[in-house]
Amino acid sequence: MTLHVEWRNDHDSLPPGALVFAAFPGIGNLGKVAVESMRELNKTVELARLHIDALPPQANLDEDGLLTPPHISLSEIQTPGGKRFLTLTGAVQPVDMSLHGAIARQIMTFLKSQDVESLVVLAGYKTAADRKETFAVASSSAYRVDLESSGVDVRRDEPKTGALGLAAMLASTGPLYDMNSACVIGTTIGSSQDIMASQRIIEHLDRWFDLGLKLPEHGGAWLRERLEKMAPESTEDLVKELTSSHDASYM
Repeated sequence: MTLHVEWRNDHDSLPPGALVFAAFPGIGNLGKVAVESMRELNKTVELARLHIDALPPQANLDEDGLLTPPHISLSEIQTPGGKRFLTLTGAVQPVDMSLHGAIARQIMTFLKSQDVESLVVLAGYKTAADRKETFAVASSSAYRVDLESSGVDVRRDEPKTGALGLAAMLASTGPLYDMNSACVIGTTIGSSQDIMASQRIIEHLDRWFDLGLKLPEHGGAWLRERLEKMAPESTEDLVKELTSSHDASYM
C-alpha cells in the first residue's frame, strides 16, 4: 500500500502545529457533513490530496469538473473570527475493514511528518431517538484534561462497545505518533437525514474550539441538501455488513 501526496495551489507543506478536523462517510454522515459545511461556508483552500491505492477504484469529477482519482483532501479554513485550522475528508473509504488500520497509519505518519499537533475526528453514534447529545472521547489523559479545561464534554464510558472503522483508528492512534487525538461524536438514530444531529456537531465545535465559524443561516434546509447529495444509497447495508460479526460500533 502506498500514499502519494499531491500538493495543491502552490503549497508544499502544512502549517506547523495545526489542528485538523477529520471525517469520512459513516453513521448518518454526521461528521462528513459538518466538515463539508465548514469548508463551503468559510474561506477554504485545498492544500493537498492524499492518494492511497487501497481506496475503491472510482474516479470522480472534482469542483473544477476534472476527473480525479480517489483521494483524501486536506484543506485549510480561515473563519470570519480569524481562526485557521485544517480539514481532512474523503468521499469514500475501503469496504475491506482489514485495510482501515493500514490507511490510518499512513495518514498519521504523514501528519506527524508535517508537525500536526492535534487531530479531532467527527463521527456519528447510533443510539436511541431520545438521545440528542454531542460529546468527545480522548485517546490520552493529557489531551482529555486539555479538552475538559476548554469546556468540552469528554466522556470516559462511551462508546461502551468500542468503535470500528477508519475514523476510529485515526482518533485512537494519536499517542503512538506523539500527537493529540480525539473523537467528537454526535448521537443519531442512524438516518442519513438526521439534520439536527449534524447541526449540533457544528455548533459544539464552534463553541468548544472557539472557531468563529460562519454557520448555516437556514440550518435545516441547507444541511438536508448536503446530506442528500452525499448519502450513498447503500449506507445502511454497508454498515450492517461491517458490523455483523462485531459488538463494536462502526463510525
